[in-house]
Amino acid sequence: MGLRIHFVVDPQGWCCMGLIIFVWLYNTIFIPKIILFPHYEEGHVSAVVILCYYFCSLFCIASLLRASVADPGKLTENPKIPLTEREFWELCNKCNMMRPKRSHHCSRCGHCVRRMDHHCPWINNCVGEDNHWLFLQLCFYTQILSSYTLILDFCHYYYFLPLKKDNWDVFVCRHELALLRISAFMGLVVLGGISGLFYTQLMGIFTDTTSIEKMSNCCEEISRPRKPWQQSFSEVFGTRWKILWFIPFRQRQPLRVPYHFANHV
Repeated sequence: MGLRIHFVVDPQGWCCMGLIIFVWLYNTIFIPKIILFPHYEEGHVSAVVILCYYFCSLFCIASLLRASVADPGKLTENPKIPLTEREFWELCNKCNMMRPKRSHHCSRCGHCVRRMDHHCPWINNCVGEDNHWLFLQLCFYTQILSSYTLILDFCHYYYFLPLKKDNWDVFVCRHELALLRISAFMGLVVLGGISGLFYTQLMGIFTDTTSIEKMSNCCEEISRPRKPWQQSFSEVFGTRWKILWFIPFRQRQPLRVPYHFANHV
């Protein structure tokens, strides 16, 4: 599959995504400047701690940008439907197009999305079949980065040795406490919100249901797992190699599964 760019024109989504990028940029700039580099220069932490922080930050922003511009599974006009699969398609009553079952029409984007989970304003995009794996990676790495930041904030005051602060930037030295309090506050808010969302997403994969299906109660046995969890995760991430589930710098290839099995709802 080639790389398909999906861009949603939504000012509200741009504001939400801009806020997320601001939080990421704030911590990526000030945490190393206030905590990591000064403590590294005085021998309190190793270079591995700094590298791990930047790796987490890189994977977090990569998954965010990719999830926001990736095609979530937009249906093309006049799709070719094999005769053997017509019973698994239905007509959308909003755009009057044929779509596979488990698809949903997004009112913000104005089109149907295959196996749509929800429209997320924080990435300014729908979460569907083709970018769900990136959204999961975003939730995962955001939790790690937020937790890492909170741990560093705590260790700076209660565990690490005091800094000499002879070579510190004047602005940073004067406003150190305020900058770290802002960082800790944003870390707690983001970690609390994203943890609940990540748990909901994991439960959806374990039970093979989307958020829209849970809200609409369209499945009689919605809480009963239909597949082994490895199979469900492999279909979402497009590979059975578990190590690749954590890599945002790749192209997803959908697994070939029987159509009736993938669209049983």
